[in-house]
Amino acid sequence: MNTAAALEQPRLLSLLKTLADKKSIRQLDYQFARFILSYSHNEALAFLAGVVSAELGKGHICLPLRDSKGQSTDLAAKVGLFGDAALQLNQGLMAIDWQQVLTDSNLVGKHGEAVPMIFDGERLYLHRYWHYESMLAERLHCFGSPMILKPTEIQMLSEVLNHLFARNYRFLFSALNEAKQSGGLNAGLIQQLVCDHLDVIPSAELNWQAINALISNLTNMEQLNELDLLVPDVACVNWQKVAAAVALTRRFAVISGGPGTGKTTTVTKLLAALIEQAQNSSGTPTIKLVAPTGKAAARLTESIGKAIDQLPVSPELKNAIPTDSSTIHRLLGALPNSAEFRHNQSNPLHLDILVVDEASMVDLPMMYKLVDALPKHARLILLGDKDQLASVEAGAVLGDICSFYQYGFSAGQGSAVAQLTGYQSLASSKMPSSNRSSDIADCLCMLQKSYRFDARSGIGQLAKAINAGSVTHVAAVWDKGFSDIAKFAIDSHNYNQMIQTLVSEYSPYLQRMRRRELDPNTEQTETSAQQAKAALDLFNRCRLLCAVREGDFGVAGLNVRIERALAARKLIQTQDELWYHGRPVMVTRNDHGLGLYNGDIGLCMLDGEGDETRLKVFFELPDGSVKSVLPSRVPEHETAFAMTIHKSQGSEFDFTLMILPPEYSPILTRELIYTGITRAKKRLALYMEDRVVNRGIKVKTERASGLISKLMS
Repeated sequence: MNTAAALEQPRLLSLLKTLADKKSIRQLDYQFARFILSYSHNEALAFLAGVVSAELGKGHICLPLRDSKGQSTDLAAKVGLFGDAALQLNQGLMAIDWQQVLTDSNLVGKHGEAVPMIFDGERLYLHRYWHYESMLAERLHCFGSPMILKPTEIQMLSEVLNHLFARNYRFLFSALNEAKQSGGLNAGLIQQLVCDHLDVIPSAELNWQAINALISNLTNMEQLNELDLLVPDVACVNWQKVAAAVALTRRFAVISGGPGTGKTTTVTKLLAALIEQAQNSSGTPTIKLVAPTGKAAARLTESIGKAIDQLPVSPELKNAIPTDSSTIHRLLGALPNSAEFRHNQSNPLHLDILVVDEASMVDLPMMYKLVDALPKHARLILLGDKDQLASVEAGAVLGDICSFYQYGFSAGQGSAVAQLTGYQSLASSKMPSSNRSSDIADCLCMLQKSYRFDARSGIGQLAKAINAGSVTHVAAVWDKGFSDIAKFAIDSHNYNQMIQTLVSEYSPYLQRMRRRELDPNTEQTETSAQQAKAALDLFNRCRLLCAVREGDFGVAGLNVRIERALAARKLIQTQDELWYHGRPVMVTRNDHGLGLYNGDIGLCMLDGEGDETRLKVFFELPDGSVKSVLPSRVPEHETAFAMTIHKSQGSEFDFTLMILPPEYSPILTRELIYTGITRAKKRLALYMEDRVVNRGIKVKTERASGLISKLMS
């Protein structure tokens, strides 16, 4: 059938223009379609180019021509058309042989030709993103190949891991005491707590009668040391230790897990093991720590510092582990007015080990540029929660990589990890080689157990239920009456109560900004930077998270309402000015010259004495220092009493309030709700409608890419 005749009504480029004018797609998408038309004179190809561009704007790397069931992709839905208009468009598009259109065009290549688009037989890409994806897969394959460890190294590393991950009965002792106080211990509960806290494998055969007798007569924690014999290591699998072993066998490793599963603790112990290994051969390695945002980098710095203090190693070894972390942009050396960086394959980074925290936030272009800049001998360790929201930009790199976890370890990797950890069950639980599809699976370890949330934690239970997409389990969590979570229906009373709660929670940082205290070290009045640091710490204890930007339930409207409520209580004085003493702001665009990046939080504060006072904005940098900037120099920003859930990634707050719109929107997905909930450390207040949440958690975000396919081997 003639393509032009089939699509005479409506003409495809006219349709794209109409959709762009209605903002269903971007003007950029329409203009790219026009560009392709000007060279190809093929309206069908130009239309498809516009769809690919529009998909990229939604975070998809490519456009598959068929869905997972083998059906032709619904192109009308991709550009925001539904109903009769979509039916009419799709009927016309069905007459087109898209494979032929793409194969015949000199603007579409199959591999790496210098053409605008690439078609790999299944997916259509913009050339640049095909290049990012292909090169990233190639580098990860190289980094993921097994390392050959000498028998002496295996012996040494096994002893190091046993020392670093020695069993600690503190958490079990605490859980047993809490259980006693809340209702008493019985044989079933004892077995459950022992299995949970000591990671007992299901097939383990233990003397539960002796274990129950020991615990029933427990008076102090030291008595639990008898469990060393009653519950031997061969009956357990400590997944933190396994994660460290995985990273010792590969130059690329991913350690993924939810909040409180100990990702930072694990990587700190891993770094200690790697340093000890290197010092026995080539000397102390150069280690760099990075995260996507300044806030995430600051958290990594703080977490690594605390974890180092707890390490059972010499002071010299502790000092060899870095605590300073930076943003990825800062590490790569951002160039002003350029998307490129100082460091790349031609000018690699000077490091031996790179740790990337909050890797779920790293988009495809940034991950490619980071891996491209690594020297060939380097180790790459990614930390992150695969179930969190993917990056705001295109791709879901961590999620794609972690999808290989389902295949389990290969025979060789299972044996290697068993040798390092002593967990022989890993050597015998490998997947058959016929079921395996990629060596990337041997680079992965998922941490399951949360050390932050115990069995009585509502936050942990709610996050788990939502992550499972189970409406029934979510309802059961609320029915248990946990003290650390609360939910409120969205009505005017609860809405106003939420605003007043925030006024109360934000009062401490505003009051702290009114007084200068004595520095306990010098007994001198603290500097403005010290005062700002104290105020920032108080401000970061609580935050309101929103799913949307506009309206009464969005960031913009709620920031205005909170501002007004604080002014009514005389806690701030805005005088209708944009900048005022106490205004919190969040940077929304990177400024490499100032060293301020998207997501950085600052407080506007009066600085100076008497007539010399002026407003400055104080930001805490990843290394813990404080930087002040004149308000006129602050990069693009917004008020930050409330922030989007997307922007909250990489942060955590003692008290998190989250509000969702009263009506369902496609933006409300399982990953978004899970990410918001897991920002809470101690308390969570949800303002929501059950029907909206129940619908949202059934929607799992899927991002189109070919990375999984390219990582197959």
